[in-house]
Amino acid sequence: MVIAMLVVPVASCGGNDEATGEANLLAEEAVARTNRGSSQGRIPQFLVECPFSHFAPDDPIVWPGAPGRSHNHTFIGNNSADAFSTVESLSEGDTNCQLKQDKASYWAPTLFDHGEPVAPYKADAYYRPGLLVDPTTIEPYPLGLKMIAGDHTQPEQPLDVARWSCGTGSPRQTTAPECEGKVTLRLEVIFPDCWNGKDLDSDDHQSHMATSSGGECPESHPVPVPQLMLALSYPIRGPGHDLKLASGDTGTAHADFFNAWEPEALEREISSCLHRQVVCGVASNRPPADGLIPDDGEER
Repeated sequence: MVIAMLVVPVASCGGNDEATGEANLLAEEAVARTNRGSSQGRIPQFLVECPFSHFAPDDPIVWPGAPGRSHNHTFIGNNSADAFSTVESLSEGDTNCQLKQDKASYWAPTLFDHGEPVAPYKADAYYRPGLLVDPTTIEPYPLGLKMIAGDHTQPEQPLDVARWSCGTGSPRQTTAPECEGKVTLRLEVIFPDCWNGKDLDSDDHQSHMATSSGGECPESHPVPVPQLMLALSYPIRGPGHDLKLASGDTGTAHADFFNAWEPEALEREISSCLHRQVVCGVASNRPPADGLIPDDGEER
């Protein structure tokens, strides 16, 4: 059941002062999205919480049917995901996500510390409109859509694609920082939010998707879909770590998404939260402090 937590203010149609004020709010929102990830606040969104599922050297988008061909990945969500995954197998599989109707698979290159794989102690998938995009225009992903965000062949990603931080309150940066105190390492990867309306995939696994600009999708990709932000929280804090990703240095961060949501459930979440311009399911059922490992030391 979707619970609305915050109603987003609607822009008024007043004079120049009001218009200027609204423009300033939008500018601040853009900065906040980059610096703090905008996991909560005035942006309409809904959240799916998913614990770690499994490691595997598989990639059902880039290397379908070729187990062991990929660098190692950390899989979130659908427990059946492997090199042979199809939309049919994912739809029939089980998920460890809190919302059981989300049978999508999410994955990112595995993080290693001194050569040992590190499982995230939690993962959050935020679904929201792209920056300045009218939330009422957002359409559901088609069943079977495949997306990749980021480019592992590049040494660093743009901050609006992949960024690291310590918890949710610190500035974002392109490589993994050293986190002090109890605050732990967090990776956010942001997916494109415009679809070409035809293809579930493309030869390069990216050309069928695009990113909105100024609140509008390009004519070549006219369908606005949710902007997915996948956030992974790792039990990494303090000095003495030697962090690498399976894809290389931490600047090569990227992520993949294979949509196997139950279509009616995804449509309902978009209608109830994004179209109504409210924040759903962000404040409830979350750990006591985002980015903190509980005092009992249990990773969850």
